Amino acid sequence: MAGGSREKTRAAIVVACFVAAISGAILLRRLRKRSRSRSRSPKIGGGSIEEKPQEKFKRVLADNSYSPFKHLKRDDKGSPTELHPYEEEITYLLQNPSVLPDFVSDNGNVPLDMSGSYTWVDTEPQLKSLAGILSGEKVFAVDTEQHSFRSFLGFTALMQISTVKEDFLIDTIALHDVMDILRPVFADPSICKVFHGADNDVIWLQRDFHIYVVNMFDTAKACEILSKPQKSLAYLLEVYCGVITDKTLQREDWRIRPLSMEMIKYARCDAHYLLYIANCLSSELHSKNTSETSSFSGDKLNFFFEASRRSNAVCMQLYAKETEPSPGTSAATSIFSRTFNQKLDLAKVSELKEIIWKLCAWRDLMARIHDESLRYVLSDQSISALAVKLPKVPQQIYGTMTESPSPIVVSHIDELHNLLKNSNLSIDDLFDNILEMRLDPVGCCPLSAYNYALLSQLSSKRGDMFNFSLSGSEKVAQTGSKRASRELFIKKFSCKSPVYHNCRIYASDGRLLCYCDRKKLEWYLQRDLAKMVENDPPAIVLLFEPKGRPDDEDNDFYIQSKRNICVSCGEEKHYIRYRIIPSCYRMHFPEHLKSHRSHDIVLLCVDCHEKAHKAAERYKRKVAEEFGVPLFVQKIVDSGEEKVIASIGLTNNKNSNGGGKGVSPLHLRTAAMALLRHGSSMPSERRDQLMETVKAYYGGREVSEKDLESALLVGMNPNERRRFGKKKGLPLTSDYKSTTLIKNGFPSNIGNGENHSDNGHNNISYSDNHDNNDSSEACEVGVLESDRRLSLLGHGPHGKLVVEQLLEKYGDEGILQFCQKWREIFVEALQPQFLPGGWNIKHSGKRDFGDYSVYNPTKKV
Repeated sequence: MAGGSREKTRAAIVVACFVAAISGAILLRRLRKRSRSRSRSPKIGGGSIEEKPQEKFKRVLADNSYSPFKHLKRDDKGSPTELHPYEEEITYLLQNPSVLPDFVSDNGNVPLDMSGSYTWVDTEPQLKSLAGILSGEKVFAVDTEQHSFRSFLGFTALMQISTVKEDFLIDTIALHDVMDILRPVFADPSICKVFHGADNDVIWLQRDFHIYVVNMFDTAKACEILSKPQKSLAYLLEVYCGVITDKTLQREDWRIRPLSMEMIKYARCDAHYLLYIANCLSSELHSKNTSETSSFSGDKLNFFFEASRRSNAVCMQLYAKETEPSPGTSAATSIFSRTFNQKLDLAKVSELKEIIWKLCAWRDLMARIHDESLRYVLSDQSISALAVKLPKVPQQIYGTMTESPSPIVVSHIDELHNLLKNSNLSIDDLFDNILEMRLDPVGCCPLSAYNYALLSQLSSKRGDMFNFSLSGSEKVAQTGSKRASRELFIKKFSCKSPVYHNCRIYASDGRLLCYCDRKKLEWYLQRDLAKMVENDPPAIVLLFEPKGRPDDEDNDFYIQSKRNICVSCGEEKHYIRYRIIPSCYRMHFPEHLKSHRSHDIVLLCVDCHEKAHKAAERYKRKVAEEFGVPLFVQKIVDSGEEKVIASIGLTNNKNSNGGGKGVSPLHLRTAAMALLRHGSSMPSERRDQLMETVKAYYGGREVSEKDLESALLVGMNPNERRRFGKKKGLPLTSDYKSTTLIKNGFPSNIGNGENHSDNGHNNISYSDNHDNNDSSEACEVGVLESDRRLSLLGHGPHGKLVVEQLLEKYGDEGILQFCQKWREIFVEALQPQFLPGGWNIKHSGKRDFGDYSVYNPTKKV
């Protein structure tokens, strides 16, 4: 019995120990999770600010000041800091793409097994040893992990580097101040660096360490060339390596030391398999190149070189701090537009804009001083809630916020409450209080490498940097962040899919006729006019003999593949179609000079598009002076008859309407819109002024609300009216006369002070006084029903008259010379570096048409 009792006791002890071990492991895991949670959302007791790893950095290249980022200046090159320090080396690689080396192990394969050990690098001698190892490699893979939640600009928290034989995890927090040891290796053009989706990694390495990547192969760019269904690294890992990764780990706090085993495995995985994936994609690119060129010799695109070129184009990026006219304006504009889109009282709108802007400016300043992200200091949702409720006492601020208050809010609760309570308080005054009373070694705003330059700037020349005095509550809308406007423009207007599909059409004898999109190929196939000969990318052979050949017509442009990038700077993330010859002219060209012609439609990024547009507008003004035709219709008047009278006289007085009766159609529309929307709330003096503008159109008589609604549409063509109605959602209830809707154009013939008749339409009289720019005299024209689709609000009438003069005096040759001048203006303005092959300033717009083509100028209708 005693022996049995001892056995039971031993078993109980073993079980107890096992349970204790399990419980201890569970408790340890919970404590680790809790510590991570604290690192993301610290407690707010007493306003204490926890120590952060970046506060130990002695050398910070990108601080939180408003000064621009200074790039590396190479002593051996003497290049200015605004240029890429390795521009010469990268440019050479763009023009002469390198071949990806064979990075295989001794057994002939890239190792896939990740069960081996890795090297954790966190000391300077280890980093120097790694630099020596990498300098002897032909290729290595790189990835980085970033932290941005508890930092204003963010910083690199970990770097992963893998060679064929070994994985390295570099503690970039511990080695932040000496990471430039790796700079020569990354800048060595003889060593290929493999990344996946390197657009951000490239600029992050510049920002934190002045490390510039030279010679890169980006597997994401290879996926684009190969038309992979997905470009993500997770997709490539699963397809090529059979590895499933948890991408939620990317959002972990990578500042934590030591890293958990899950995080280490995730970090290793991103770089370890990248060499093998790059090897697979490289083989596919070479195979694709061989198969594409085997059938027809007309396609000379080297797919691997194109992937290499796109990859190295990413290396040309330069990091730059995001700037805005006044701190907080971008966020304030975004918050107001997203949150308060319903109709509000005008006074309430002004009040909300001012409060939101002040809160955003305060948040921006606090985030820079404490090196915290904007969302950590105060969320957008909390800003909206505070602006609406305006808490009366400091404690109510905590209850109004949509998240737990950050230590920054707790430490500065009095300043924040004072900002909400006192509408006359400026940010300048608030900053003085922070600077004088709180900025000390033991205060809540300690000096650091991140805020020292910022505080020095603000103390010495704050008046030049902060323009916080609002001249009215509309300051936010007027100031408007250029960055926010640019991002909105890109989102709204940039092409959502590739423009060039580079599908090919061949003649029956195998000669390449042109590149085109899939829609055109389908048109031929659906009519049994062609047969498919290749599928990826598609290519067809015509089953009939086409009229002429592009090379016979000296039009090599149409037999070149085209890249979906900005033709000026090479930007490939976004692009917009740009018409080198403005539509206001081209729409009036004879059909045989414009149909099926894409030579003068190119792709530009937003920034280059803006430059080109400005140059085009300058030249339009010159054309207007040369031809004596103003860009805009000067006056329009409702005569009460079956037509609108419009005047197109030139005048140097911008505020003049040209004398006589009538009003500018743009002024008329603006005045009518303002009166319909805000007439009841605007000052009486301004309301009377706008009403006089509308009365000038109606011959001075009193106008009703229906008249205002009618005036909104005067000058618009049918498409503009439809778009306008949908966009504004105005109650356009008036029963418009058909005569009002058709009298919105210009006549189709030009005279010299004579009367002309066109098929029984009303006679139209013109003044020949176009050469006197000081004259306010104008010609009055009746509007023909045949021109009702021509808008009076843009440059369409101007373009019509210019083209008619060219055709009358010089015929088709005048149009061709006119087009060549526009191409010269475009090239001079942008100096484009990536124009498609065959593009030429002297390109002829003429082409041969079949005998039955509707575009044949000799075809009788």
